[in-house]
Amino acid sequence: MIDLYTWTTPNGRKVSILLEELGVPYTVKPIDISKDEQFAPDFLKISPNNRIPAMVDHETGVALMESGAIMLYLAAKYDRFQVAGDEYWHMMEWLMWQMGGLGPMLGQAHHFLKYNPGKALYAEDRYATEARRLYKVLNTRLAGRDYVVGTGTGSYTIADMAMWPWVSRHDFHQVELSDYPDVQRWYRHIRDRPAVQRGYHIPKFVQDIPEG
Repeated sequence: MIDLYTWTTPNGRKVSILLEELGVPYTVKPIDISKDEQFAPDFLKISPNNRIPAMVDHETGVALMESGAIMLYLAAKYDRFQVAGDEYWHMMEWLMWQMGGLGPMLGQAHHFLKYNPGKALYAEDRYATEARRLYKVLNTRLAGRDYVVGTGTGSYTIADMAMWPWVSRHDFHQVELSDYPDVQRWYRHIRDRPAVQRGYHIPKFVQDIPEG
């Protein structure tokens, strides 16, 4: 029913985790970005921005790129892992925060800090500082909460699923989760979900899920 074009990145893992949580049938189409498979003409028809993940829903004929759009589509289609009323807009708010801030900035942090150390000290300092700021924002949001959005202590939604794979690379960002105890508590709680553990290892096993 659903084809998921993905690879072992935080953005890819967002959607595989959601599909595993939904428990719906889907077919994994690995796109090995280390071999430039994202530039293949057939993939570009689905994802013109040559990025994973992308999705084709053969039941509806909908094809989408961009992880946030895919997650919103699936949450709406199956009416799960979202919240209603005013809280819906808070879910959207934090999902956009992830898409526009947490993901891109943490991606830059691990680009310079993990994969290119010593090449651009200004960039390393800039993105390390921003990474710590974003972790602090998330830690503040999670104080007294189990999940990022929802009334009371919150509800498990696509906002959590979107953020968690990025936080799972905290060692790439040179961040100790113990410095952000509410993030650490939230991270471990979500890590222990069986669907998250399955989704993390799609399309292939790379490493054990970091303990945090």
